[in-house]
Amino acid sequence: MDLSLGQHPAPAPGPTAGAGAMIIDGDQKTFMQDVVEASRTVPVLVDFWATWCGPCKQLTPTLEKVVRAAGGRVKLVKIDIDRNRTLVQQLAQLGLPLQSVPTVAGFWNGQIVDLFQAALPESEVKRFVEGLLKLAGGAMPVADLLAEAKAALERGETEEAGAIFSAALQQEPENAEAWGGAMRALIGLGREAEAKEMLAEVPAKIAEHAEIAGVRSALALAEEGRKATAGVAGLAARLAANPADHAARYEMATALNAMGRREEAADALLEILRRERGWNEDAARLQLLKFFEAWGMEDAATVAARRKLSALLFS
Repeated sequence: MDLSLGQHPAPAPGPTAGAGAMIIDGDQKTFMQDVVEASRTVPVLVDFWATWCGPCKQLTPTLEKVVRAAGGRVKLVKIDIDRNRTLVQQLAQLGLPLQSVPTVAGFWNGQIVDLFQAALPESEVKRFVEGLLKLAGGAMPVADLLAEAKAALERGETEEAGAIFSAALQQEPENAEAWGGAMRALIGLGREAEAKEMLAEVPAKIAEHAEIAGVRSALALAEEGRKATAGVAGLAARLAANPADHAARYEMATALNAMGRREEAADALLEILRRERGWNEDAARLQLLKFFEAWGMEDAATVAARRKLSALLFS
């Protein structure tokens, strides 16, 4: 079904259609851009719904979950039919049945290629999306998925990053970066128990990979950090009274790391090394290396702290 919608030109994206967004609210002004034109590069699901529609309230969260899990390979545009009656009339003239909602249409190359009505269970929604992706020529390369997931993590979009890492795992079940990223996302969401369960399922072939080792360190540090954070006020008092209290500074570094203050955590350990390099059997340096492993060797805090450590050790 060709949806050129007459001779109207494609309008500019609306304010909710952020660049690269996987899930957006659309309207009749942005439909050509958000759906028809976008579907020439990525399959687009259009969720036609209404505020008074009970089944819509059940289906939309399922659609959003499945689209997130697809990791950027498919887009979802949600259209409120009551606020976009002109669009609904145009689509009806083109043969799209919108007499009842929810109606979900799959677009590819500017055309509707499949649709369903009613609130389907998640398993059937997944099958619908998989069929749409297959029709569109398959999945996004794993390297691209990993790059997108890492970018999402850097933006603080942890849940989205986890979904994209999971999508990469579906394609390459033994990809260490995908395993590590998915587990780091769980840790970032405070779901450490799930991350531990996932760690136990890592294929033996990649169990010693640096990404997996980094997750082990991150989990260990998260547990240490909870204990240290609980007493951070006392640690600060100890350091104020005695700046040479290396044990307090060591625990403070662990607490700072748990609080996401990586640079300060590294500086605390580096300060111990400046004051007493071999303290407690080199505990400060070893903990700093553990930080590096947990943060990732390419992390900005790791790179900066490693330079400081090198300068200190070789000065």
